[in-house]
Amino acid sequence: MAKKVLKELLINQAWCKGCGICVHFCPKKVLELDDQDKAYAARPEACICCKLCEFQCPDLAIEVIIQE
Repeated sequence: MAKKVLKELLINQAWCKGCGICVHFCPKKVLELDDQDKAYAARPEACICCKLCEFQCPDLAIEVIIQE
């Protein structure tokens, strides 16, 4: 099975309520909360495309897009 490669990590800032669940579940510490308590990809190059952030986000504010 080929390694998944991140194409884009979309975070809808308007939907993010800053709960930090995505930050907590990310195994590679890709996500952080900014000074307004909104999630952002601090280290997108470390993303392993596990989609835990996407699955755990209660506001559906995160989408992990994998390269085909």
